[in-house]
Amino acid sequence: MQRATQAAIYYMPAVAQVDFIKATRRAGGDYDTVNFVTKPFGSEKGFLTANDTTAYAWGSISTKQGAQVVEVPPMTDKIDYFGSFISAWHVPMIDVGSKGADEGKGGKYLFLPPGYSGQHGTAEELEAQGYIIVPGMDTHDASYSFRPTLLNGATHLDAGDHAKGIKVYSLTEAVEGNIEPTEYLDATELPYDCLPYYNMTFIEDINDVVQNNPVREKDRAIYSTLHSIGIKKGEAFSPTPIQKKAALEGLEPAYAYMQKKFTTEGETVAPLWVKDGEKMSEWSFWNFGPQAQMGFPFEDGEEILIDKRAASYFYVTFLPNQLGGATFYLTGLRGSDGNLLNGDDTYRLNVPNDVPAKDFWSAIVYNMETKNFNRGVDRVGASTKDLDKMVKNADGSVDIYYAPSLDEVPKGFEANWVTTESATNANDWFFLFRLYRPESKDWFKTWMLSDVVNISKQ
Repeated sequence: MQRATQAAIYYMPAVAQVDFIKATRRAGGDYDTVNFVTKPFGSEKGFLTANDTTAYAWGSISTKQGAQVVEVPPMTDKIDYFGSFISAWHVPMIDVGSKGADEGKGGKYLFLPPGYSGQHGTAEELEAQGYIIVPGMDTHDASYSFRPTLLNGATHLDAGDHAKGIKVYSLTEAVEGNIEPTEYLDATELPYDCLPYYNMTFIEDINDVVQNNPVREKDRAIYSTLHSIGIKKGEAFSPTPIQKKAALEGLEPAYAYMQKKFTTEGETVAPLWVKDGEKMSEWSFWNFGPQAQMGFPFEDGEEILIDKRAASYFYVTFLPNQLGGATFYLTGLRGSDGNLLNGDDTYRLNVPNDVPAKDFWSAIVYNMETKNFNRGVDRVGASTKDLDKMVKNADGSVDIYYAPSLDEVPKGFEANWVTTESATNANDWFFLFRLYRPESKDWFKTWMLSDVVNISKQ
């Protein structure tokens, strides 16, 4: 049991990555398939804290059979990409788009497998041929997720068309001049679910990580403990009943531990607005520390930051290699009374008309249990794009009501309501308030978002 607990915490980021390829296979694709949508995600999609305003493009590759190329299209007058390629351990290796390595010109990103023998030329020779060598490839599996920025009135359909400019092929195909067409999967209407679940599938995910990738030197100690729950590289996963029982019992404290990290102030998130050591607001920021500047390796000298890594990837995916000013995320776990948000009460959030975001803002509800959208609902969040339908206050601000039922919302404010109810039995929730393209790096020094207020207690 104890080894299953520690394995789950250690392998959390890799499980969150391998679930992408498994979800793609369930949807009818595989490695090298480019997934895309032509409208933003809704509650039918299972992604860790994705947004409901973007028509993403994403996919997975493997270098197990040799070097791979992912060709990213150049930005156009309609679409620019913001995103990154990550390793099997969720380490962001390189960014794409106008803020990435190709600077918006597009490029052929080359993934050389660990121990690449140079059969198609050295890395330097391949780079001279125009390839962008992806650094830090210490695994076979890699994934990507690109968020399109819509320009000059572009639509989500335009974003879907742009995704078809992504090409995936092997370096061997390129050298031999016989590139097979890339397969595309329109997942717009599919119930695509890449969430990690803390049941036996989590242990199966760990096994898939082990079988699909080299066991790195730094992972050898934890890998050796996996044998006690039935995982051994090169062997079929067939745990005994006792091993299954131990694995399932071990997952419970692992989940509880990461959940505690998430809700404990100063651990995974920390207060953003603080003055003279006193908290001025319940809104928090992602507490990555120096990891953001380092490219999120979650290492510090000789130490692997196991707990901090797990607590972060417990609720986020696809961090960029270079955290820039494209988006800022405020995390709201508590109301103005300091209590965690719950699924029974009604809350009001006042969003002023001067949010310092050049593009737009959004405020999305996420389920506290799954870190995903609430299931079975028509609307998971509100944003600038909804303002034309919402009732506005005299000062131009809007009051958004978060409640399980419309019965709890003032009459006439139906368009200002986002449900906190879920089709599951778990209804407690939290916020992410996103600012897309903040107006400056120091925007939070002159502007502050009001806390969400529990109006059921008034």
